Amino acid sequence: MVVNAHNELHHSSDTDDDHAAGDSFVVGVDYGTLSGRALVVRVSDGAELGTAVHEYEHGVIDHVLPGGGALPPDWALQYPDDYREVLRRAVPAAVADAGIDPARVVGIGVDFTACTVLPTLADGTPLCELDELRDRPHAYVKLWKHHAAQPHADRINALAHKRPEPWIARYGGKISSEWEYAKGLQLLEEDPQIYARTERWIEAADWITWQLCGAETRNACTAGYKGILQDGARPTAAFLSALAPDFADFNDKLDLAPGSPGISPLGSRAGGLTAQAAAWTGLREGIAVCVGNVDAHVTAPAAQAIEPGQMVAIMGTSTCHVMNGGQLAEVPGMCGVVDGGIIEGLWGYEAGQSGVGDIFAWFAEQSTPGQVRDEAERRGISVHELLTEQAAAQPVGAHGLIALDWHSGNRSVLVDHHLSGVIAGLTLGTKPHEVYRALLEATAFGTRVIIDAFEESGVPVNEFVVAGGLLRNSFLMQLYADVTRRPLSIIGSSQGPALGSAIHAAVAAGAYPDVPTAARAMGKIQRAAYTPDPKRASAYDALYAEYLRLHDYFGRGANEVLHRLRAIRLAAHDENGD
Repeated sequence: MVVNAHNELHHSSDTDDDHAAGDSFVVGVDYGTLSGRALVVRVSDGAELGTAVHEYEHGVIDHVLPGGGALPPDWALQYPDDYREVLRRAVPAAVADAGIDPARVVGIGVDFTACTVLPTLADGTPLCELDELRDRPHAYVKLWKHHAAQPHADRINALAHKRPEPWIARYGGKISSEWEYAKGLQLLEEDPQIYARTERWIEAADWITWQLCGAETRNACTAGYKGILQDGARPTAAFLSALAPDFADFNDKLDLAPGSPGISPLGSRAGGLTAQAAAWTGLREGIAVCVGNVDAHVTAPAAQAIEPGQMVAIMGTSTCHVMNGGQLAEVPGMCGVVDGGIIEGLWGYEAGQSGVGDIFAWFAEQSTPGQVRDEAERRGISVHELLTEQAAAQPVGAHGLIALDWHSGNRSVLVDHHLSGVIAGLTLGTKPHEVYRALLEATAFGTRVIIDAFEESGVPVNEFVVAGGLLRNSFLMQLYADVTRRPLSIIGSSQGPALGSAIHAAVAAGAYPDVPTAARAMGKIQRAAYTPDPKRASAYDALYAEYLRLHDYFGRGANEVLHRLRAIRLAAHDENGD
C-alpha cells in the first residue's frame, strides 16, 4: 500500500487572535548540514504554526577556507557564526510566519548534526574567530562528514582492542572517525599549537545552547555517542597518553569547568535566554533554553517512536538509525548504545549510513546526461523525480545491477570511512535511471544489513519508522518496506528534528513532566503507511544476497582494492600539492 507521504505545515493564515488565550508556544531549531530551520509549535497539541529556513553563508567548507587556503581531501568544515545567524534570521521569521505574539513563546530547544565539534576558548569563543587563527583549518568547526581523521580512529580502535578497553564493545567494536576523540587526535598531531589553544572541544549542539543561555552544558546524547562517556567515565588518561603523550589532557577539554553541573539529561533546562540572545531571536529574555540534542535522536519522540523495537531512520543527506531497548546488548558495528541516550530510563541504540541523499544528489548532478535534464525541464519536474518515475516502471532486478552505498564511506556496520562506492553489472545498454535505481536499492540494502545486525544480537526491530526529507519519495519508501520486509510508518511532520526539539523545549519549560508525556501530546505518526509486497520482497531477497557478497568481499578484507585506490588518490593529490 502506498500513501501520500508529504505532510504540509499545519498553519494557514492564522494570527495570534485565532489562538486560545491560554495557548503557549515553543520554538525548535534544527541545524542541518547546509541550513538551519526554526519551527514554532503549539505546546498543547504540537500544531506546527510557522517555519523559516536560513542557509549558511559558508555552507560546507571542503575545498578552500573563507580567507583562502586549500583543504586536503576528506575535510569538511563550517563557520560558527553561520549558526548564530540562524537565530538572528530564522527564529524571528518563523515567529512572524506563525502570526503569534513572541511573548507567548515559553521555551526554545536546538538539535544539531553530530559529531559536529569545534575548538573554543574557555568563554566559548571559537578559535577560528580569532584574527590570528582565521587561516588555520584546525581552528574551524569540523562537520560530521569530516572524515580525514580515519587513520586516528584506526589507531584508537586498535589500541582499545589491544589493551582491551571495556567501552569499545559499547560502540560495536569500533569508534568512528567522525567522533570527538578521533578528530581531537588529528587536531593534536596536525596542529599542536591549535590543540594547545583549545580550552574547550565542544559539540556544536552544546555550543549554540551556550550562545542562547550563557551557560555551558554537555548533553547526555552527544556525550555518550560521540564523546565515549560510558558508566560515568571516559577513556582514561593512561589510554590517551598511550596514543600520544600530549593527548593525556584531552578529557579536560571535554569536561565542564570545575563546579559546573555534570552531564545534562535530555529535556532538561540549560538556562534562561540571555538578553543578547533575546535580541537576536525577538523572544523574551529568561524563557527556558533546553539542553542540546542530536538531530536524529531528538526525532524519535516527534514520531512517537520511543518504545523498544521501534527503529527510526532519519533519512536525508545521510541516514541515522536510532531505537530504544529495555536491555543492554552489544551489536557489532553499531554507532553506540547509551543509557538515556534517547529517552531517560531506556538504552538508546544508534547506527547509520554516511551517504544516502548525498549519493542520489551526486548522481543527479554529476552523472546525468543532458537529455535527461532537458526532459525534466521540459516537463517541469526535477531530475530526481524523472529518474524515480523511470526507475519505478522497471521490475525488480531488470537493470542487472548491484551497487555498494559507500560513496561517503561506511558508518555501520563496517565503520570504515576509507571505503568507497561500487557499481557492478554495467553494460553499454545501461540507462541513467537504472543506475539511479541501483543506488536507491543499495541504501535500502545497507539499512537491512543494520537491521539484521540488531536482530542477530538480540535487539528486535518490529517497526521501521521514517522521518526526514526523503520520505517524500513514495517509490523509495515502498522500496524500503519491500527490502526490509517490515511495515514502514512515517512521521506526521515534515520537520521531524525541529518538532522534536520543540517537544524537548516544552519539557524544559515545565509544560510536561517528561519527554514521553510530551511526545504523546505533541508527536505525530502514520502507522504502516507502506507495507511490503511479498513478490517484490522475494525478488529483493535475491539481490540482497548479491549485495552481501560484494559487501563482505570489499568491506571485510577479502580484497583491499578500495583502500588501495584511495591511497593512490591521496598520493596523487599530495604530489600535485592539492
